[in-house]
Amino acid sequence: MNTRFLRTLVIAAITTLGGAAAMALEPGQPAPAIDLAGTQAPVSLASLKGKVVYVDFWASWCGPCKQSFPWMNEMQAKYGSKGLQIVAVNVDAKREDADRFLTEIPANFTVAFDAKGDSPKRYQIKGMPSSVLVGPDGQVIRVHAGFRPDERKAQEDAIVAALASIK
Repeated sequence: MNTRFLRTLVIAAITTLGGAAAMALEPGQPAPAIDLAGTQAPVSLASLKGKVVYVDFWASWCGPCKQSFPWMNEMQAKYGSKGLQIVAVNVDAKREDADRFLTEIPANFTVAFDAKGDSPKRYQIKGMPSSVLVGPDGQVIRVHAGFRPDERKAQEDAIVAALASIK
C-alpha cells in the first residue's frame, strides 16, 4: 500500500478546517488542474477542455482497479470518437509498480503518474479507485468512489449524458 499517499490523506483530513474533515469535491465546481507526466506525453486537464473527461485515480495494489481498466478501455473505444477522454492517474510511489500493472492490464487511454499524491489530494480522493467525471466546460459533473460491476451502467449513463452536452 502507498503509505505516503495514505499519510497525506490523513494529514489533509486533520489539518483542513481546523481538524474537521475536508469537504468533498462537489458537482458544479471547477475540476482542479492536472499537469503530470504520462506514458506517451505530459497530461494536462486544461488541454482537454471541450471534451468529457473521466478522471480515474488508481494504484497497482488496488483490486477493484484491475476490474475497472477493461471497462475504461471499453468506454474509451465506444465513446472516444464522441468526445470522451479517459485519464487514469496512478498514485504509486514507484513508477515500476504502475508499469508492472500496465503490462498485465494494458490501458487504451491516457495514463498519468503522480507519485507525490498531489492531484488526489486536490481532488479530495479518499480511496482507490475513485473517479471524477468532468464536463466539456471543466466543471465536475459526478464524483464516484469504488468500482463494482453493478455500478457500470450508472457510470456509462453519466458519460452518455455528459457527452450530450458537447456542442
